[in-house]
Amino acid sequence: MDRYRYCVIPSGGNKNQCELVLDGGFKVPIVAVLMPPISMLLVTRLGFFLETANLKRLDYDVESERQKQVEEFYKTTILTKHMTFDPDLDEPQIEHLLQTAEAIRKDYPDEDWLHLTALIHDLGKVLLLPKFGELPQWAVVGDTHPLGCAFDESIVHHKYFNENPDSNNPAYQTKNGIYPEGCGLDNVMISWGHDDYMYLVAKENGTTLPQAGLFIIRYHSFYPLHRAGAYKHLMNEEDVENLKWLQIFNKYDLYSKSKVHVDIEKVKPYYLSLIEKT
Repeated sequence: MDRYRYCVIPSGGNKNQCELVLDGGFKVPIVAVLMPPISMLLVTRLGFFLETANLKRLDYDVESERQKQVEEFYKTTILTKHMTFDPDLDEPQIEHLLQTAEAIRKDYPDEDWLHLTALIHDLGKVLLLPKFGELPQWAVVGDTHPLGCAFDESIVHHKYFNENPDSNNPAYQTKNGIYPEGCGLDNVMISWGHDDYMYLVAKENGTTLPQAGLFIIRYHSFYPLHRAGAYKHLMNEEDVENLKWLQIFNKYDLYSKSKVHVDIEKVKPYYLSLIEKT
């Protein structure tokens, strides 16, 4: 199975900025990933590139043939993401993003940063599109988890970790692994996905979002943490505070699905004003 390293290119940069990374003595192909300004990720009609692609969210519980596809997807993900299929719901990605943002806006009207965080949290999925590298699904979507320490049993399809190369390294089999307890999640290597990409885009472009917003974007697919409570021993005090906001956000991210479609033209001025503020 192919193994990749990712080189994130700042806005205005080029692929020559990426250096070959050696992994265990072998040459590893590098996927050069563009880091555009946030505004590039937003189309003027708030449709995003994601609306055109009609990308969907993961739903593990749908009783259908897609369960097999999901399991195979996670097997590929687990075997590939080491130290070195987005199944359908009824709505396209833009509907999910706006429904999440609008539901939060209704309950937390004064937290405009949280509204914007909800709007952009999944924009990293543009990595699936040709213009942004057309990365394979296992490298973009799916749950994320720490590398370099024991794989918690709460991770989806944990059984496949037996075939992951990291399972053969004793240094990675303890609770803390290579990390000091309480080191902070910022010091923990997390499996790559759309979360980390969007976090880097926002951070490197000087976003005005608070740390809690960046934390939500970076870790919203880290379900072992915010759903099962795993890996909390690696968190520091700032992580503990930010996790409270992530858990609030997660309720809307998972359960905001609605048969009532958001009127994009009606809400567009509000969200454009938030984008301008960032």
